[in-house]
This record gives sequence, structure tokens and C-alpha cells, in this order.
Amino acid sequence: VQLQASGGGLVQAGGSLRLSCAASGRTFSGHWMGWFRQAPGKEREFVAAIKWGGGRTFYSDSVKGRFTISRENTGNTAYLQMNSLKPEDTAIYYCAYRTSSVQSTRGYEYRLWGQGTEVTVSS
Repeated sequence: VQLQASGGGLVQAGGSLRLSCAASGRTFSGHWMGWFRQAPGKEREFVAAIKWGGGRTFYSDSVKGRFTISRENTGNTAYLQMNSLKPEDTAIYYCAYRTSSVQSTRGYEYRLWGQGTEVTVSS
């Protein structure tokens, strides 16, 4: 599986963006797709994840209620809808694929990574 993230950009605080992650190759319903982010000078942090089949989701506390992770019903694209954006959401966002049925917030447990897309939220 290869991942291609897109959709980043510059937005004002309070605005919205939708990130996409296109997966090429064979994906499995029991696996997970996650989004992580890394702000300048900070460690990478977990944002959200979705189970590829069944649609179970979970979020970090910092984005819960503002971000929504989803996937298209057919095809291999996942989305991260980001609403009510804040300057502290500024980061490079990465999608990642976990070849396990167990959910995880740990980046090292996701084996495959996309190239990242930059999100900048101005105040």
C-alpha cells in the first residue's frame, strides 16, 4: 500500500479544510488508517484513526468535536474534515496505515506513511 496525502493549505482561524489520503494497493477491512501531525519544533502526535471496514473511529482530545475522519464507501480514499481550525492546528499532517486490527495512537505502530501535507492556520 502506498499513501498520497493532499488538501493542505493556508486558512484563517475558525475556517475549515479537508485533507485526503489516497491509498493505492490492497487494503483490508480489519486494518486502520490514521492521521498524525507534526508542528515545528514539536513531536509528532496522533490526530485520528478509522478502521478501514466498519468505520470505527477515534480521536485525540485536542481535535475531538472539530475534526472528522471518514472514508469513501468504495475506493481507497480517507478524509480528515477539519472545522473550527485554530492556530495551534498548524502542522504537517501525515496519513498512515496500520496493518493490524488493533487500534493505536502510536506512530511507530503504523507501518506505511504518506508524504505529508502542510496546514497553516493564521490568527
